[in-house]
Amino acid sequence: MKVNIKKLNENAVIPTYGSPYAAGADLYACVEEEVSIMPGETKLIKTGLAIELPVGYAAFIYARSGLASKRGLAPANKVGVVDCDYRGEVMVALHNHSNEAQSISPKERIAQMVIAPYVTAEFFETDTLSDTVRGEGGFGSTGTK
Repeated sequence: MKVNIKKLNENAVIPTYGSPYAAGADLYACVEEEVSIMPGETKLIKTGLAIELPVGYAAFIYARSGLASKRGLAPANKVGVVDCDYRGEVMVALHNHSNEAQSISPKERIAQMVIAPYVTAEFFETDTLSDTVRGEGGFGSTGTK
């Protein structure tokens, strides 16, 4: 799939895949200097990129596992969504879940982007829903102890 990307900053880095079968493409920080993120703080980190996704696709922004597990840095909204009609800068709201200040360097990998198809639903209000075995069983209702 071809995806058009526009550099909004000459220092921006085009996303890259870490291996031939990687689902997520790494996104890079487009910052002039190191950015410090204090414990419990969230900072919006620019990528310097805008993206043109095909209709019917969205880009989902996930944490990089190493950054999250080793340094406690992950997207504040857990999963960011870039809609196919959005043409603004792709940014990552990084939250520091650790007990120590963390810093992001220029051109550091900060998140991963997965491009995937989506379905747009047409919602119909009704007074009844079909019956199922599960019924109204909520959180933990299908597991065993």
